[in-house]
Amino acid sequence: MSILVVGSVALDTIETASGRREEVLGGSAMYFSVAASYFDQVFLVGVVGTDFPEEGFHLLERHGVDLDGLQQEQGKTFRWTTRYHLDMNHRDTLDTQLNVFESFSPRIPEKYTTATHLFLANIHPSLQLEVLSQVTDPGIVISDTMNLWIENTPDELEEVIAKTDIFLLSDSEARQWTEEPNLLRAAKQLLRRGPAHLIIKKGEHGALLVNEDGAFFAPGYPLENIVDPTGAGDVFAGGVVGHLSKLNSMEDADLRQAIIYGSTLASFNVESFGLDRLSTLTNEDIEKRYGTFRDLTAFEKN
Repeated sequence: MSILVVGSVALDTIETASGRREEVLGGSAMYFSVAASYFDQVFLVGVVGTDFPEEGFHLLERHGVDLDGLQQEQGKTFRWTTRYHLDMNHRDTLDTQLNVFESFSPRIPEKYTTATHLFLANIHPSLQLEVLSQVTDPGIVISDTMNLWIENTPDELEEVIAKTDIFLLSDSEARQWTEEPNLLRAAKQLLRRGPAHLIIKKGEHGALLVNEDGAFFAPGYPLENIVDPTGAGDVFAGGVVGHLSKLNSMEDADLRQAIIYGSTLASFNVESFGLDRLSTLTNEDIEKRYGTFRDLTAFEKN
């Protein structure tokens, strides 16, 4: 099986209680691709400028990510600067420079159209729809969003969610979109708009899966040291989609297992700035923490 991801590739400047890092590799497609690469073949569609560092290409190539869809345009790469609050759950965006990403128009190589899983990262809904128009038989469609699109482009977002099999969004975004404070009722309202499955991300507090079979809640993996939460949601998505692609299954039990893998990958990601920890994992590391995660949530007597 294989995964097509369309999203941003960026250079991030990040400040947390643990320190500050300037122009580290980032972007939704970058984080997702590295995470998903531990499970299956990844095809990446995005855009970078001529200033994008060679180490970024090398990192993706080491993880087997196909870069034929990564456009390099004259100009500067998308840049984002943020400062996190002490609780790490809130942050302030200090600067956003879209640069070449401002005029990004996704071009899907022919060989990518055979991908069995399509992940639409939280880019503008019009770009998500542009991708869907180019992939006539996308298999399983998974899409993400953000508060900006919910507020400014709700009609286009409605079109995207109607074409989506698994829709991801945060708890605050679910409440914002539905104007419903109760997450379970919010989830059921969103399911009526098209997707078969809804995954609500709750940051350090885990994730909630809701579908016609009911609901499943997975807690966040407990950590003593959180360095940088940037990209954790995209890494979570990479783990979820990667596992589902590897199994080529959408059974409810496999969806639940995929959420645990997503949370496992995200727990590694927050232990360092940027992609430093995620990019150096081994499959043994992942399986060991997955097993610990499973034991933490077990409650039946053997």
